Amino acid sequence: MKNVIGALLIFAACGLYAQYPGSDALSSLTQTHAYVQKRTSSYDRSGGNADAIHIGAGKTATIFDETGPGEITHLWFTIASSENYHLKKIVLRAYWDAETTPSVETPIGDFFGLGLGTYFNYQSALLSVAPDKALNSFFPMPFAHHARITISNEGSEDIDSFYYNIDYRFYSRPMPDGTLYFHAQYRQQIPTADWIAPVRANDDPAVLAQKNLDGKDNYTWMEARGQGHFVGVTMSVLQNQDGWWGEGDDMFFVDGAPLPSLQGTGSEDYFQGAWDFGSSPFAYATFGAPQKGDEVIGSRSSVYRFHLDSPIPFTKSFRATIEHGHANQRMDNYYSVAY
Repeated sequence: MKNVIGALLIFAACGLYAQYPGSDALSSLTQTHAYVQKRTSSYDRSGGNADAIHIGAGKTATIFDETGPGEITHLWFTIASSENYHLKKIVLRAYWDAETTPSVETPIGDFFGLGLGTYFNYQSALLSVAPDKALNSFFPMPFAHHARITISNEGSEDIDSFYYNIDYRFYSRPMPDGTLYFHAQYRQQIPTADWIAPVRANDDPAVLAQKNLDGKDNYTWMEARGQGHFVGVTMSVLQNQDGWWGEGDDMFFVDGAPLPSLQGTGSEDYFQGAWDFGSSPFAYATFGAPQKGDEVIGSRSSVYRFHLDSPIPFTKSFRATIEHGHANQRMDNYYSVAY
């Protein structure tokens, strides 16, 4: 089965709108700010301590519905649900201004880098999962007139308690010209190659003899039309065969280029590790492999890379891809969110 949902992810920070967390945070503390700080949360409106909402199976809750101009700077969620893999069954959607289709549409776990439906803790500049089961995002999300965020419970059991805090800035002046909107594109491919293909190791001579110059059959993280820039990706892999799931080059196609505009040297290299990610998980500000499985069937790995040093710009179109094994010879399950 191969499924794809979602929308492209683009964001910009310019003028009075925040850059990525920590960029100028200390120096800005001595400056005046042209915004009013606001928050929308699930606090108990009666003054009690029932500070969460209940979301029934098959139901959708609107957790943010505010006018602008403004900018969301932080999302915090935590979920009490007894349903197995509820992180894959709860869908996060965000709509900017008068959109009828969402700019963000992804399982809530995948959005926070938990693409295999279970929790683990890690910290990065833009996303983090803190003990215990606290989901945090620091992506800036500007909106000119209106923003709406919904949570849909597409599981078979009720969400007993969904807690949230959404911090945002309200501005008294319009957004600067050229401000781009935040998008997140979710994709999955299960598996990444046809099951009738022979299962071969990366060092099999038949595999090594294969060539891939144009990205044919690569796993696609994101496709977009228009102008914007690629910020990064989180990806999770469930292995369907033994061996190293990597040995896949990242390939980016900018503005309709038929051959890669940028190309890397391997999966662990793109995610800023080396040699099959070594012997233990790791998580840094802009890259990491906070979940690292062994090289056997059933292993689970989750990785991320944020291009905060230099987002990849495009003016007409963009396609971000990666091989699944050298020349796309492997047949694992891939799940990803591109930002």
